[in-house]
Amino acid sequence: MNTPSLSKIRVITLIIASGLLICMAALALVPIAMITLFRARQLYNRVATKSARAILWIWGIRLVIHMEHPFPAGQTIFISNHSSTLDSFVLPALGLPNTRFFLTGALRKWVPFGIITYLMGTFFTVPQNRRAERVRFFQRSERILRRTRESAYLSPEGGRIATGEIGHFNKGAFHLATSLKAPIVPLYFQIPPEIDPGRGFNAKPGTMHVYVKPPIDTRNWKIEELEQNKEHVREMFVRWHRENREIHYVSTQSPNAIVAH
Repeated sequence: MNTPSLSKIRVITLIIASGLLICMAALALVPIAMITLFRARQLYNRVATKSARAILWIWGIRLVIHMEHPFPAGQTIFISNHSSTLDSFVLPALGLPNTRFFLTGALRKWVPFGIITYLMGTFFTVPQNRRAERVRFFQRSERILRRTRESAYLSPEGGRIATGEIGHFNKGAFHLATSLKAPIVPLYFQIPPEIDPGRGFNAKPGTMHVYVKPPIDTRNWKIEELEQNKEHVREMFVRWHRENREIHYVSTQSPNAIVAH
């Protein structure tokens, strides 16, 4: 049997194993959610975190988190670059505190994943071309977050950018942060090209790094300066991306590095 065939068998096996794990997590969460009257979101999030870390382990992905300080205790808007299928598992694996995710509504079509993300309180986004509906969606999301004081994660790129560059940033995350006066915590994902599946599923075993950058204070931000502030944050990601691309190997021996298990 040739090498391409072995690689294909490996990917299919890992996809099936990951799918079964997601199905098991969804089946376990349904009775738990019923018993807890669908109000124990932090419990559901912990199950999702453990499941995501298990999937990364199955794929042979070692997740190393670099952070100098704990995640903020108050309401926070988390953002990151988004270049890989791996990001969908890395984000819940991080265990972001008291955080609701913004994800594309198309992901609900796979029922087990839809169950888990629904119980996590996920906001399912509206496509960019449905502008009026998208505006109403973000207004509703802002009202909920203002009331609950929960944190949120959004990908400003909107989708996976597998070109090797930082993509265009949408305004949603920055509009939310400005309106809520919540700090933005950037998460820079560094995936070595040799293990990165891009938009596919053929991830290779290896180490992925997540750099938790210092919070960006938005208390003095104004809506009129939204475009300027958005581009300023994007330039930060462009700089981090350029710096990391110049270094083929990044040491995991940093005193601030945490290996997620």
